[in-house]
Amino acid sequence: MVKNEPKPVEALTYEEAFVELETIVAGLESGERPLEESMMLFERGQALTKRCAELLDKAELKVQALAGESLADFKENQ
Repeated sequence: MVKNEPKPVEALTYEEAFVELETIVAGLESGERPLEESMMLFERGQALTKRCAELLDKAELKVQALAGESLADFKENQ
């Protein structure tokens, strides 16, 4: 039986990448994976983190373009 290959990182939506990243983090935190598998998961996690950051940057630029001004820094109300 052929193991399903994960979807290429570049093809993932933000939500898909984030969910997969959460799964990888949980798996790595458990400490139950062999070293080689942990390293592969870590590399995939790094790629997913980069993908999420890229998609967030694109979304921020789009919001700025739609708003016609730069975004204000978020300040939490106390």
